[in-house]
Amino acid sequence: MFILNVIKIVFTLGFLVFIHEGGHFLVAKAFKVKVNEFSIGFGKKVLSKKKGETEYNLRIVPLGGFVSMLRRRWKIRWWKIFFKAINS
Repeated sequence: MFILNVIKIVFTLGFLVFIHEGGHFLVAKAFKVKVNEFSIGFGKKVLSKKKGETEYNLRIVPLGGFVSMLRRRWKIRWWKIFFKAINS
């Protein structure tokens, strides 16, 4: 019974991580930012598939995740834009 509860918790947290990281992924795609890697979990890769420019991974410990995006340098810093917007 205890093991079954642990498995349920791990799958539930994995699903929540998927939803959370999926939000980052969708916003990045909506703003046309290149996504290098979408990964659920930490540690070694269990499953991996490359589709287009993005590599999708499922890792061994599904208690976290990340979306690796292309970094861009802005000529103008974001806080200058932010403060200009709120002061006008």
